[in-house]
Amino acid sequence: MTGFHHVTVLRDETVAFLSPHDGGLYVDCTLGGGGHTEALLEASGPTGRVLGLDRDDRALAAAAARLAPFGDRLRTAKSSFSSLRQVLDAQSIERVDGILADLGVSSPQLDDASRGFSFSREGPLDMRMDDTSGETARELIERLTEGALADVLYQYGEEHRSRAVARSIVRARDEGALETTEDLARAVRRVLGPKRGRIDPATRTFQALRIAVNTELGELEALLAAAPGCLRPGGVLAIISFHSLEDRIVKHTFRGEGPWSPCTKKPVEAGEAEAAANPRARSAKLRAARYEPEAAA
Repeated sequence: MTGFHHVTVLRDETVAFLSPHDGGLYVDCTLGGGGHTEALLEASGPTGRVLGLDRDDRALAAAAARLAPFGDRLRTAKSSFSSLRQVLDAQSIERVDGILADLGVSSPQLDDASRGFSFSREGPLDMRMDDTSGETARELIERLTEGALADVLYQYGEEHRSRAVARSIVRARDEGALETTEDLARAVRRVLGPKRGRIDPATRTFQALRIAVNTELGELEALLAAAPGCLRPGGVLAIISFHSLEDRIVKHTFRGEGPWSPCTKKPVEAGEAEAAANPRARSAKLRAARYEPEAAA
């Protein structure tokens, strides 16, 4: 498969936390283009294995092609990471040595106008990571009342003018002028004004709807709840987040009462060179914690 190129974020730092070794077994909950998994397979050779999960059929196909030289050291499964325990059970795996999740939308998904993730490329209002099932962003907007839509924009996008933006979106919807990503961006800019500087005013609305469509925060919370039952003692869970809502959930879980021993006090962020080469990396925050059940007993 071609056309699915994703620049891996915080690759070396993530691998360092997971410390892959020969014979180890790891899960990449967000396989994407396969960059992190490739690094894990290289570092855990010659017999280390990785199980890669993704909701996107195109990502699974691209990663399988890229990682074919590793043979049966890689297994893949189409799944959301909230179903990690069920996937491991189906593979007859009890526990693993490390788990990784690189959250959010990937560059190929953003760049494909037909997926509807980006306000800079006109396409259908879809936003589903698995575009074969579930409710689209357009269907979500159609279903929600103006008040409920405002709540989504405020909760998931931290949009402080959520009520005015929701009113504008509903107006466009009711007038039959809300079919594409450009229509949605236009409805937002009608309230917040045109783009000024680096951040487009539609950013928060698109983030909020994408999170709602894909139940992203619920997925993250489910992964954090399931991970202790999937890791071997001493195993590491590493999570890369891209906005404050996700990072806050991870931080509170790792620092709260429980079996986690954080690997660092603060999240690891991209260095100047990586941020310059890959603008998406600027907002990435990596947190990792070691599973230590005896410490919590």
